[in-house]
Amino acid sequence: MQEPQVAVRAEADGVRVVVCSGEFDLDTTGLLVDACDVRPMPAGLLVVDVRQVTFGDSSFLNALIRLRNTRRLALLGPLPNQLHRMMQMTGALPLFEICDTIEHAG
Repeated sequence: MQEPQVAVRAEADGVRVVVCSGEFDLDTTGLLVDACDVRPMPAGLLVVDVRQVTFGDSSFLNALIRLRNTRRLALLGPLPNQLHRMMQMTGALPLFEICDTIEHAG
C-alpha cells in the first residue's frame, strides 16, 4: 500500500488546492476531509488534485461527493484510471468539474 498524503496550499483569488497522493480507503479518507475543513473560512473554490491517487475506494468517492455538495469544487486531472472507472461506473463522473490546470478551474 502506498501511504496516503495530503498537502494544502492557498492560491490567488481564494482558491484552496488540496493535493492527494497514494491510496485512500475507509481508514485514510479522513485525511482528505480534514484537509478540506481547515478554518477559518472555506475557500471560494476548492481544487482537489487527484492526479497522484493510486487507489480510491467508495469512501474516497463519497468524501469527494460530500465536499462537492457543500462548496464549489473542481478536480485537477487527468483522473487516474482506477478513479475514473469507479466514477464512471457509479454515475458520479458528470457531477464533477475536471480541469487540466488550476487556472481552468471554477
